[in-house]
Amino acid sequence: MAKYKLGDICEIVSGSTPKTSIDEYWDGDVKWITPAELNDDSYIISDSARKITELAVKKTGLISFPEGTVILSSRAPIGKVAIAGCEMYCNQGFKNLICSDKINNKYLYWFLKGNTHFLNSLGRGATFKEISKAIVSEIEINIPDIEKQKKVVEILEKVRGVIVLRKKELSILDNLIKARFVEMFGDENNSKNWDVVNVEEVADVQVGVVIKPSQYYTDKSEGVRTFRSLNIGAGFIKDIDWVYFTKEGHQKNSKSILKKDDLLIVRSGAPGTACVVTEDYAGCNAVDIIIAHPDCKKVNPYYLCTFTNMPHGKKQIDEGIGGAAQQHFNVGKYNKLQLMLPPKMLQDEFVGFVKQVNKSKVVVSNIS
Repeated sequence: MAKYKLGDICEIVSGSTPKTSIDEYWDGDVKWITPAELNDDSYIISDSARKITELAVKKTGLISFPEGTVILSSRAPIGKVAIAGCEMYCNQGFKNLICSDKINNKYLYWFLKGNTHFLNSLGRGATFKEISKAIVSEIEINIPDIEKQKKVVEILEKVRGVIVLRKKELSILDNLIKARFVEMFGDENNSKNWDVVNVEEVADVQVGVVIKPSQYYTDKSEGVRTFRSLNIGAGFIKDIDWVYFTKEGHQKNSKSILKKDDLLIVRSGAPGTACVVTEDYAGCNAVDIIIAHPDCKKVNPYYLCTFTNMPHGKKQIDEGIGGAAQQHFNVGKYNKLQLMLPPKMLQDEFVGFVKQVNKSKVVVSNIS
């Protein structure tokens, strides 16, 4: 088995963002992708959320990458990966690999996907970590012959198929929760005429550490687990890619130390995505995310979380985000989010239903 540097067996191309202030560069039909569009399930990507114009390509000098290119996010966050299903362009958040005949692009995809932690360890930068083209070029990979690569890919794709099936089953259960929410509380237009309050009337809202948080980072063995946006799912905690604060940094930022039943809401990337802090994560810290401390006598944290993730809250959040290239949601907007507030007894009844469904989700997740 031979060992190569990626720079020796792949052409590495980056992207850029046309000026967002020039309207003629946007809303065309040329595919232009950003890291925010990739997720854990991304594999073959054949479209993009935003499109640019041919004029933007011509005036900006953007370089496309062909079908089959392995797309690797190099910042915010590092390590998202997919394969281009067609020719497209991208922003500066990628270092993309056009494979030579020495390596199967799907084999490279699975190699990168399985080494997210390693890729993050290579990140450099004070404000946020990034891996450069030079760093990616120096990454070494063991490569068997092409036929063996294809066999490895075949096995991994079968495993992926099982995982996709399980996720579909979990999605059905999630939809059951959403349907129950609408059944009990009505649609986002408040069809059942509940009282409406601003979030600030039932919760104290703040933001996690935003001033040079990396100055507090340390190793897992010495530090305090700290939330970032990528640890927040829609109603659940993503137990991956943690950073850790020093004990001194943790205490210095004691205002953002989390308590059980706090809400965490994403500010940038997937703005408005919310989860609840469970007992296992109480005492952690938080970086650049909104933290809501609910008054549990007025609102059940899990009801508030579901409302935020449902169209009821999401529509308001979408209207309140700013920034073209990087969508952003702030504390003031969440404070003013209008919340339907049914009786606490009904909120608790809904949350009891959610907990029962979650038990089924645990069973599905544990099926091998």
